[in-house]
Amino acid sequence: MKTLPISRYRFFQKLQPLSLLKKITGKSVTGCLQVFSTSGSWSIYMDEGKLIYACYSEKMFEPLYRNLQRLSQQISTLPRGIDEQLRAIFETGIENQAIPNPDYLAICWLVNQKYISFSQAAILIEQLALEVLESFMNLEEGSYEFIPDSFLDDMPKFCYLNLRLLVERCRTPRSVGVGEDSRREAAYHQTSPTSQSHPSQLFQINQLQPQAKATPKLPRTNGYKPAAYPINTNDHRGQRIIQRPVDKKLYTIFCIDDSPAVLNVIKSYLDEQTFSVVGVTDSLKALMQIVRTKPDIILLDISMPNLDGYELCTLLRKHSHFKNTPVIMVSGKVGFIDRAKAKMVGASGYLTKPFTEGDLLKVIFQHIF
Repeated sequence: MKTLPISRYRFFQKLQPLSLLKKITGKSVTGCLQVFSTSGSWSIYMDEGKLIYACYSEKMFEPLYRNLQRLSQQISTLPRGIDEQLRAIFETGIENQAIPNPDYLAICWLVNQKYISFSQAAILIEQLALEVLESFMNLEEGSYEFIPDSFLDDMPKFCYLNLRLLVERCRTPRSVGVGEDSRREAAYHQTSPTSQSHPSQLFQINQLQPQAKATPKLPRTNGYKPAAYPINTNDHRGQRIIQRPVDKKLYTIFCIDDSPAVLNVIKSYLDEQTFSVVGVTDSLKALMQIVRTKPDIILLDISMPNLDGYELCTLLRKHSHFKNTPVIMVSGKVGFIDRAKAKMVGASGYLTKPFTEGDLLKVIFQHIF
């Protein structure tokens, strides 16, 4: 696909949205199609020819909140006013964040906190995709580029949507044919374990088998599992889908940094209803405290006196309980050698200083799912 220069906004051209979408439906296509216009930009994420997410820059959270409000009438575990909580966590300082899709992080957080199920997240993403595609297909002029390595590469995947059938639904008048709820239920029935898979099915819930790719990609997060039962998404008027109450998990984040200022920044970035942050400035004392605390994830500064991050990570990996605990090295060093050394001592990831709230949330979500 054609890739335009950074000054893409100056080179608008006549666009054929359907032609662009057709180009990204091949099985070998994985990445993000970004389309730019004077009114905003569209991002359509693909994985081996299947749509996994779509958003419009000018209305990133508004459709999410609207659809969550609709779901809250049917799902007992999704509290009313959840949008206010998401706004406080994911929209605060959004203009300064380096991540392109905090709305997707918000969906991951909802699933992780068990406010919505895996399959309900898939329904939510489908509805958002339909809204994005409807506006995208009305585009007449703009520019575009295809990015093979995208923000969603390391994130959990909730569904794989048939783009062609989504487009057909967008072009079909809502008053004609079968109702929206019935069509969605039928689409889910096609992918239930008791039904046969068909190439033209609209919906797949994380059942796509990975294939070899010519271009090396970053590791994928495979923590989620598809539902092992048929999913009924039929909405009955006046009824709610009752689910068993579930406890919200509080994740313990253990941070070791000789700078109290950095520890305070981390604490301010993480919502206390979701994360319990333990901060330690002395790396020598940190090891025993980590053993007692048994955190879900460890943020470890590299440059510290007495015992640096590399040495501490090595010691942690020798302890049986922490062989698989995510350890994120935090450093102002951006060189390849530093990252390679972190990997050699068993670090799970690398976070470069200075980092934004979005950078921190992304690296945490990548490793706690």
